[in-house]
Amino acid sequence: MIAALNKQVLVHHFLETNARRLPDKHAVIHDDVRYSYSQINKAANRLARWLLKVGTQAGDRITLLSENNIEYIVCYYGILKAGAVVVPVNTEISRDHLSALLSRIESRILFTSRRFERLLRHSLKDISHLRYLIINQHQLDWSEQTFKPFSLNEIIKEEKNSDNLALLIPSDTLASIIFTSGSTGDPKGVMLSHNNIVSNVHSICSYLRLSEVDVQMVVLPFHYVMGKSLLNTHFAVGGSVVINNMFAYPATVINQMVSLGVTGFSGVPSTYAFLLYRSPLKSMASSLKSLRYCSQAGGHMAEHLKRELRMALPDWTQIYIMYGATEASSRLAYLDPIHYEKKIGSIGKAIQGVSLNVVNEMGKPLQPNEIGELTAQGPNIMMGYWQDPKATKAALDHNGYHTGDLGYVDEEGFFYVTGRRDNLLKVRGHRINPQEIEDLLISSGFLTEATVVGIPDTLTGNRLVALITPKDGEACAEMVSKFCGNNLPVYKRPSSIKMVRNLPKKSSGKIDRQRCIELITK
Repeated sequence: MIAALNKQVLVHHFLETNARRLPDKHAVIHDDVRYSYSQINKAANRLARWLLKVGTQAGDRITLLSENNIEYIVCYYGILKAGAVVVPVNTEISRDHLSALLSRIESRILFTSRRFERLLRHSLKDISHLRYLIINQHQLDWSEQTFKPFSLNEIIKEEKNSDNLALLIPSDTLASIIFTSGSTGDPKGVMLSHNNIVSNVHSICSYLRLSEVDVQMVVLPFHYVMGKSLLNTHFAVGGSVVINNMFAYPATVINQMVSLGVTGFSGVPSTYAFLLYRSPLKSMASSLKSLRYCSQAGGHMAEHLKRELRMALPDWTQIYIMYGATEASSRLAYLDPIHYEKKIGSIGKAIQGVSLNVVNEMGKPLQPNEIGELTAQGPNIMMGYWQDPKATKAALDHNGYHTGDLGYVDEEGFFYVTGRRDNLLKVRGHRINPQEIEDLLISSGFLTEATVVGIPDTLTGNRLVALITPKDGEACAEMVSKFCGNNLPVYKRPSSIKMVRNLPKKSSGKIDRQRCIELITK
């Protein structure tokens, strides 16, 4: 397997390697349908040849807007095989933001599914450079548009040559532009080269000890960098990917994990909160006999939640706490499961090929236990932000990539993240880290989730407000307020507490702080 990985220098080599090595192996399982590596590779090759026939040039940006499905995977690898650039789009994007994004990247081709046809009808009105809309079984009339809708199925069916293409694509070529969520401003287009992605994938495969026997349950969207990483890592080793778009019904997810012998499950903190408190995970844990590991990334997970997860999962299931960023092609650090209990608050150590440092505001390295900003260097670090030299200069310098996360490294070399630099709030002259308060709220045992936001206030600078989700419906704001009064100084106590059934989430599962603020202030 190591020899096969060494030959993978472009992202689509993940697919091609195992189409040769394991042609009949089930690469993707979606509902009752199985797709082999050979089937997917042939379809991607046919699509790539069509793209070249319609004039696709190296570096052209091609947009991909779809839920997780086999068409998404075929399009993703087919676009890369043609030497073009994949621009995945958040499935929760508004029509105005979609129009702006398409204009910004000047995409000539857009792949989508029928689910987004009405959204596109409004978003594509003034997009003059679009030439091809690829959609299966479209329902609307597109005859008045300057472009013609094509069926992906028909494209693949009509192209007869399914051999791999022999395009010469340097490994430092731009492969994908992934737009950030834009929580602190306009979304930025993270430019990732083939080498950025490939190097990160190989490091992840190494520390997770992935192989062709692994079966990964995917509930995270492919447009999210972590979801795409799950696809690429398992295609790199010849494993299998199970697509499940029904996480709102977690019992079905767990039942499928049991029936298919899933070996790996990955999620963000809210994913695991949902599994712990709104699913039969605890009662069915003993049935998850193949579940070798669970991995968590996508932001900070409270220590209380980590301990409950350890108790709920089977003894044989290892838990990997991971840390990364879109700008790092996904992953920067991980905590080896053998240190889970002893270093439960840590993000671990840098992955293979990456160096992490903690620096002060002047960019100087700090001593152990001194809090500063985490920076990273390695072959996985982005090329920069699309058409945004100012933001690129702010994020990349001689120290590498500035993550925007505050933290420290202990005497044993384990890194800790204490919060986001741009999330610190000033309250009555004090600098407040919301993460500290959120962790305390979760530790009460009353809640499944909590977030603390600052509402501008002329007297105090910010007014702290907590949004909480009760664990069993019995917790009330008064109980939580009393708990805060007993455990927090006055200036750290939320001035008000609002109970909600679910915290607003992004499509990635991360808590959407901006929507939380809107929920409070509306």
